[in-house]
Amino acid sequence: ADMFANEEGGPEPDWVITEREQFSDFRDLNKDGKMDRDEIQHWILPQDYDHALAEARHLVYESDVDKDQKLTKEEVLDNWNMFVGSQATNYGEDLTRNHDEL
Repeated sequence: ADMFANEEGGPEPDWVITEREQFSDFRDLNKDGKMDRDEIQHWILPQDYDHALAEARHLVYESDVDKDQKLTKEEVLDNWNMFVGSQATNYGEDLTRNHDEL
C-alpha cells in the first residue's frame, strides 16, 4: 500500500502482481502472510547468492564490447559511469588507485 494504492478499483499493474507472487512464493517461507526476522535476513542476505560476483559479472557483461571476457582500459573508460556507480569499485574510489591489470 505504500507504493501502490488501488483507490479507483481498477486492475493492478503487472509489477504489483509480480511482487505479490514473489512474496508468496519466495519471501514468506512459513506462509503466515508476513515476513519475520529470519525471512528478512534470507531475503537481504541469501546464502546462495554472491553479490560481489554478480556485480562483477554485470560490469563485464555491460562493458565488454568485443565479448572476450576481458576488459580493456578503453572499455572501462567508455563505461566509467557504470563503474563509478558500482559497489564493486567502492563507488569509483578503487578506480583512482594504480592497478597493473588496467
